[in-house]
Amino acid sequence: MPQRENPLADALAACARAFRKLGVRWYVFGAQAAIVHGAARLSADLDVTVELGDASIDALVAALVAAGCEPQIDDPVEFLAEARVLPLLHKKSRFPIDLVLAGLGLEGRYLADARVQAVAGVRVPVARPEGLIVMKILAGRPKDLDDVRAILAARTTELGLGQVRRDLSELEEALDQSDLVPVLERLLAEAGIRKRPKPRGRPKKER
Repeated sequence: MPQRENPLADALAACARAFRKLGVRWYVFGAQAAIVHGAARLSADLDVTVELGDASIDALVAALVAAGCEPQIDDPVEFLAEARVLPLLHKKSRFPIDLVLAGLGLEGRYLADARVQAVAGVRVPVARPEGLIVMKILAGRPKDLDDVRAILAARTTELGLGQVRRDLSELEEALDQSDLVPVLERLLAEAGIRKRPKPRGRPKKER
């Protein structure tokens, strides 16, 4: 019996080939990562973050084209250098891909912390749920916050919420804003998760 085509799997495999050829670190984030971590929704695109390392933008674009990914911009090298994001289309499957260049700071740690997991049957590095929560709260769209709610519900006992708070606080300071941690606390309250763990200590001895 012939195997059914899976456009997402084809797009993932193409990205993996290109990045493996260059030897660069990368991970899946966005909706596909949210699905891995417990969000029950459909998505018709793929988001990946890539760290250039010693590779050039020209080499990155060339490797993606060789792997069957077609830039949706006339001058992809210049556009990626300026915007740090590049829309692509996997030609065979017609599956859209949004590629983001990793920056300094938190993204470097998220790259190091990514774990290889199966997405559409393809084993690829995926952003951990803590980093994904931070990225989605920063994005702030209703569907992003819905994904956070789903991840909180699915991974409550596994999440390092202290790290999520610290990362959001770091972003607030960097962006000169103060509205990210309150969003997390509101979503935690909605999920029935207490705001902050109570300090644990030894019971006082009776005199």
